[in-house]
Amino acid sequence: MECFKNRTAIISGGLGDIGRAIATGFAKKGANIALCDLQPHENALVFLNELKQYKVKASYHQVDVANAEAVRNWIINAESDTGMADIIVANAAIATMATFNEITPEQWNRELRVNLDGAFHVTKFATAQLIKHNRPGHVIFIGSWAAHAVHTHITAYCVSKAALRMLCKCTALELAPHNILVNEIAPGYVDAGLSGRSFEKDTAVKEAARQRVPVKKLITAEEVAQQVELLCDSSNKHITGSTLLMDGGLSLLC
Repeated sequence: MECFKNRTAIISGGLGDIGRAIATGFAKKGANIALCDLQPHENALVFLNELKQYKVKASYHQVDVANAEAVRNWIINAESDTGMADIIVANAAIATMATFNEITPEQWNRELRVNLDGAFHVTKFATAQLIKHNRPGHVIFIGSWAAHAVHTHITAYCVSKAALRMLCKCTALELAPHNILVNEIAPGYVDAGLSGRSFEKDTAVKEAARQRVPVKKLITAEEVAQQVELLCDSSNKHITGSTLLMDGGLSLLC
């Protein structure tokens, strides 16, 4: 069912596990796809061809989302390639495994610039195009349950995701009159991406994480993508400024 036909999804961090899952999910349902990431263009070629098998347009640009001008140029170029994005997914993120005392000022600054500033840049420039052309749209921030649950070994990540949650609320209120809905998906333990890599290194850590979750399940990248699709469906006309918490009950323990 091509319920996203004639729509375009623009996704930062598009070559990561979650970014790929989101892109694939939308492409399967008819949406054109515009991706960015830090990796060189040749690293995206195979994935772009996979997306095009669904008879959609797909493009990729190497972009550092912390660079406002680079993001602005990406938005402009991607629009020429795949059409104006009315699904905007701010997904790019990094995590520094360091406590408050351990993290360096350089690491702190870089993490907030990618996780917070990057989401700001992508949302600001992409929604400006929608407003200019009087088009409705959906914005999704890929957040985390760490936005409200203390994790001392990833302090900068927690702070960046907490700030992202407030950015979601502020932009949701400001963009609501333009019929642009803004929401956050906040996963718990995802067996993919940043946490997935640590699980690969130590299966004992992975199993301990699974046992801690009340539902005794880890989240897949595809399950995150499904919730993104849910909030971006054209039938969603009212949910905005909300956080969809999908942590299997972890927050009930905090």
